[in-house]
Amino acid sequence: MASKIDDAIILAAGRGIRMRPLTDNLPKAMAPFNGSTLIYEGIKQIRDKIKNVYITVGHKKSILASHVIEKNVSAVINTNKKGNAWWIYNSLLKYIDKPLLVLTCDNLIKLDFNSLIEEYINMGSPHCMIVPTKPIKGISGDYIFKTKKNLITKLSRKSKSNLYCSGIQILNIKLILRDTNKCNDFKILWKQLINKKLLYCSNTLPFSWYSIDIASSRLVIFYKISISF
Repeated sequence: MASKIDDAIILAAGRGIRMRPLTDNLPKAMAPFNGSTLIYEGIKQIRDKIKNVYITVGHKKSILASHVIEKNVSAVINTNKKGNAWWIYNSLLKYIDKPLLVLTCDNLIKLDFNSLIEEYINMGSPHCMIVPTKPIKGISGDYIFKTKKNLITKLSRKSKSNLYCSGIQILNIKLILRDTNKCNDFKILWKQLINKKLLYCSNTLPFSWYSIDIASSRLVIFYKISISF
């Protein structure tokens, strides 16, 4: 059984429509942040903790691929015009049979990785464990409803709860391939896992969580400090 996370993927294939006009010429992941770019910042946060880092590319894929190769990432996966979960069933990562950390390029986090993997193992290394954060006013997304044993019973954008999907997950691709039907979208995948009582929620919240967006051609940083509970 894995005692640490060796593999992570940063999902960076989106068009970043909310971040226009900046993303008319640049991939969303290359938006400026902290004197660098979103994707560089994301890689930096996990590079010294995780051995293999993979990046998905899509919109303006050649520009982004050239940009991240300079950071010696393990592989770049072309998911252009594919759903956000397509890579699970169709890329070389489908052969990974151990925990895989999933991040998104526009959600930057500070996280206790040791506590997170320990919790994942104590939960029995489930098919998928979603890491939550506290809701932030002005940011749309999926609210989490769960049992006392952390089994997720519903994800909703209409009904509200005190927990919100942060964009972070740990999953085991081999288990997902075994017990779900092939799909291209995380919402469909999560629904399958919920129906089979295989989707869990972590108790380990990020120390801090940033969601990046664009408003009035100005980079806006939504910042939230969370603590484990």
